[in-house]
Amino acid sequence: MAALWSIPAVQVFTWALVKVLIILQVMLGLVSYLIYAERKICGHMQARVGPNRVGPLGLGQPIADALKLLFKEEFIPAQANKVIFHIAPMLAVFPAIVTFAVIPMGPPPMFVVTDINVGLLLFMAMSSIGVYGITLAGWSSNNKYALLGGLRSSAQMISYELAMGLSTIPVILKSSTLSLVGIVNAQAGFYQIPGTPVWLPNWGIFHWYLIIPFFIFLITAFAETNRAPFDLPEAEGELVAGFHTEYSSMKWALFFLGEYMNMIVISSIAVTLFFGGWHGPGPAWAGLVWYLVKLFTLLFFFIWVRWTFPRLRYDQLMGFGWKVLLPASIVNVLIAALWLYGKGPH
Repeated sequence: MAALWSIPAVQVFTWALVKVLIILQVMLGLVSYLIYAERKICGHMQARVGPNRVGPLGLGQPIADALKLLFKEEFIPAQANKVIFHIAPMLAVFPAIVTFAVIPMGPPPMFVVTDINVGLLLFMAMSSIGVYGITLAGWSSNNKYALLGGLRSSAQMISYELAMGLSTIPVILKSSTLSLVGIVNAQAGFYQIPGTPVWLPNWGIFHWYLIIPFFIFLITAFAETNRAPFDLPEAEGELVAGFHTEYSSMKWALFFLGEYMNMIVISSIAVTLFFGGWHGPGPAWAGLVWYLVKLFTLLFFFIWVRWTFPRLRYDQLMGFGWKVLLPASIVNVLIAALWLYGKGPH
């Protein structure tokens, strides 16, 4: 055993596996209490109480919900494609879990599971897989409402992923890497605004040519995670419940587990690309704290938007994606490229 442990590859694999297991457990707990936080926040926003019965301040509510879903009876439509019906919920969760393996949560190597030189590309690839889970769920249910929800999801995600992908290109041009660790390292320190005595953190959001990409990325993040005001695949007023109409018990829970996991992942990517990742005032060990502060701020913003703005009509959503966000992303890529490589230094 000692001889086996002395092999460097075995050590790397073992530590990576330990980190993955820790992150998975933390993610499951975080998702449960993120749902609790959303219910409490929306309760306060709408002059309601929110969960307050199970445990002090209702803190046991996520555990009670999980137990209830575990023991609920499961129904499968008689004419459903049962194989795909079972696979679809797993496809909704799988991309978020894989993506989190490349997100740097603090200074490496302690808080990084793996640093690959195409980490941002992996995120884009995994986010595009998520649409298959929703579309297949709608199709395999043999239900017209579910099918319409799945089709709307595929059209929505295709239109928004183009703008999302283009919004990350100025970040790549600035940092000259697709590695998420490299992108965070490129935002270290401070920079002086040309012609002024003002110094700002070197985070992406403080560079003028990355402000518009940030807002485009943020808007597309709501569509990517099927969050209001862009939750059209499950619009209750039009589709009963959309793609998951025929699901119950833990399969139904997996779709929402995937939604909240994707919400955490996409907020983490936004922190990595535009808010300097783990960088902040103080010693290096405080990097994880800074990362979590930025992450929870964005998660609060996700919740605040959901309970503030009404749902858009489907034609408004598609028109906004193709006619506004996509052209704006293309123009901004050209402006950022000219500024960085034609008009001036980084």
